[in-house]
Amino acid sequence: MIAVRVKRNIKLPIDKSILVEAAKFTLEKTKSSKDSDLSVVIGNDAFLQKLNLKYRQVNAATDVLSFPSGEVDPDTSIQYLGDVIISLPRAEQQASDAGHSLTEELQLLVVHGILHLLGYDHLEVKDKKRMQAAQDLILSLLGVHITSKL
Repeated sequence: MIAVRVKRNIKLPIDKSILVEAAKFTLEKTKSSKDSDLSVVIGNDAFLQKLNLKYRQVNAATDVLSFPSGEVDPDTSIQYLGDVIISLPRAEQQASDAGHSLTEELQLLVVHGILHLLGYDHLEVKDKKRMQAAQDLILSLLGVHITSKL
C-alpha cells in the first residue's frame, strides 16, 4: 500500500491520488515488487529542517528526504520500502522558479524520493547519471515534461 499523509496545518492543493499514481508508476517502471509498501508525507520547511538536522546533521530545510526501511512484515511478507518526506513550501517555490506546475514538481519529488528508497543515489558521477536517466524516463512516461538536474 502507498500512503500519502499530509501534516497538520498543511493544505495540499492537489489530489493525493496523483502522488499515489506517481509512486505506483515508479515502482512498476523500476520493476520493484508490487507487494511493497511506502509512505509519502507532505510537511513544511520547519519539519524537513528538523529531520534533516536530526538524521543528516544538516541544519537547513530541503525539498525531499528519503528514509529507506527495507523491513518485511513477518505476517504478510510485504516489504516496507520506507518514507519519502516532501516540503510543500519548497515544492511550491521550486515549481514557481522553474516555471512548471506544483503537480509536476510534487510528482518529480515523489519519483526522486522513491528512487532513493530503491538504492539510487547521485553522489558519484556514475550513480548520478544512472539516477538522472531513471528519473527522466519515469517522468517522461508519466507525461511530466520538466527538466531537473540532480
